[in-house]
Amino acid sequence: MMGLVFDDMERVQLAASLAARALPWAVRFLKPVGVVGVVVYLLLKFPQIWAALGLARIEQFGKKIADKKGLCVFLVGFSLFVIRGAGALLLGVPLPRYHDEFSYLLAADTFAHGRLTNPQHPMWVHFETFHVIWQPTYMSMYPPGQGLILALGEGLGNPWIGQLLASALMCAAICWMLQGWIPPRWALLGGVLVVARLGLLSYFTNGYWSACLPAVGGALILGSLPRIQHGAKKLHAVVMGIGLFLLANTRPYEGFLLALGVAIALFAWMFGSHRPPVRIFLTRITLPLVLTFVPLAAWTGYYYYRVTGSPFRMAYDVNRATYAMGRYFIWQKPWPQKTYHHAKMQAQYERELREATEYQTLRGFLRRGRGKLYYFWQVYLVPPLPFVLIALPCAARDRRVRVPWMIGGIFVIGLAVEVWFLPHYFAPAAALLYLFLMQCIRHLRWFEWKQRPLGLAFVRAVSVVYVGTTLLRIGLAVAHVHPEKEWQHGDMERASIVRELDALPGENVVLVRYAPDFDLDREWVFNGADIDGSKIVWARDMGAEKNQELVDYYRGRKFWIIEADGSAKPEPYHEEKR
Repeated sequence: MMGLVFDDMERVQLAASLAARALPWAVRFLKPVGVVGVVVYLLLKFPQIWAALGLARIEQFGKKIADKKGLCVFLVGFSLFVIRGAGALLLGVPLPRYHDEFSYLLAADTFAHGRLTNPQHPMWVHFETFHVIWQPTYMSMYPPGQGLILALGEGLGNPWIGQLLASALMCAAICWMLQGWIPPRWALLGGVLVVARLGLLSYFTNGYWSACLPAVGGALILGSLPRIQHGAKKLHAVVMGIGLFLLANTRPYEGFLLALGVAIALFAWMFGSHRPPVRIFLTRITLPLVLTFVPLAAWTGYYYYRVTGSPFRMAYDVNRATYAMGRYFIWQKPWPQKTYHHAKMQAQYERELREATEYQTLRGFLRRGRGKLYYFWQVYLVPPLPFVLIALPCAARDRRVRVPWMIGGIFVIGLAVEVWFLPHYFAPAAALLYLFLMQCIRHLRWFEWKQRPLGLAFVRAVSVVYVGTTLLRIGLAVAHVHPEKEWQHGDMERASIVRELDALPGENVVLVRYAPDFDLDREWVFNGADIDGSKIVWARDMGAEKNQELVDYYRGRKFWIIEADGSAKPEPYHEEKR
């Protein structure tokens, strides 16, 4: 009897715990539901509101310019550049925070110095850090695309300007891609929605990750596909070649998945009932595509030859073979145990090994799969935009998007076998997602209830609330009423130390110790391309004997030591501390 009572109590406690966890999510979901519901009711009850608020004029303006496709593409990209650029002028540019961002900035600094890579440093073991190779050369492990666009920004005054340009290109490219699949006015609306969230309020723009450029590459090849099939112009084959180059030099694996789907669609068309003449296919499609992509691919091979010594070995492969134990795909066995020079690096790669091992179990696969969906939803499907997915069954049956569904299916299956996932892994297919969303909106548009345009009211409500929320958040951020957290992105503590030491005369070396609970995803030991020419050199504290090597090497520099624990202040590195 007592056992039954305790069982009931445990069930009640479990139910209460689940309810407590679910309540915040329910509230977050129900708020936009309520707002959209109110707007829909008002639009149906008082249709004149739409015109009274000036929204009818905006809508008519959009319809009027939608057929000027080139102008629309320009306006979408330019609006992102102006709005986010103005925000940066008022609030400052984002700062880097995570390993990957510092690695991309190393690549940018290298290219900005007019080099493809840097010589190995004699003291490299003191500077060893994440996502960087040290042998045979010193360089970021990532493909060169993101570094190149950030280097352009560095040449213009700040690397983030390059990221802003990439974001503007992303928004414009997705609008252009949509124009190839759906009517112009819906493509324009899709471009506006991309600017509202992905461009302005996501880490795609507000950081230094390789997210915008792969989205550009994916949009270019997806937008070229229907244009090639309908017109077979050489220009579209050239654009597809450029898109393939961008994908290969930003996110090669995910880019390959997308390109595979596009290639299948092209071959199916080539051998289908509406196939073009062989001469047209060879001269207007194959030849321009090859002549565009092959020279660009040759440059990529030369780049890797300079960095790793082989045109067929990526810097990424060198880094993972040197440091990693856990591997990226579910079927791969771990690498053997490695020996590390620094405890923090060992902790990071041991965590990776645990995660990769867990992912190879059914329970781990399901748990991490749920996490992937959560991260995806947080960036791409912020309410109320996902509400339009109620029309997904209708959109899925639309024969015009059968090919995109096939391409998307291949892409998602390919992502599922990767152990790790962040939203920018999906970036090559971002344009594809917006195509599906716009198809849902188009189907919703014609839904009526009791001869009243419920679908039109719903589409207008979702669009207005989605864009209006973005504008409200931007206004609050500029007014410092409620700072936009994405715009405040970055490691403020490290930046504060840099400002403090930059204000001092002379050159410095900062030795970094890490508190046991310091975030593994944060790192302070990162340097630029010219380590010895930098005013501040960041190094790891390796104990008195090893530190002395660095002291002897950098005679004349001021040495500091810092405990990275969240309240760190640099202190002079004295003899007794050795």
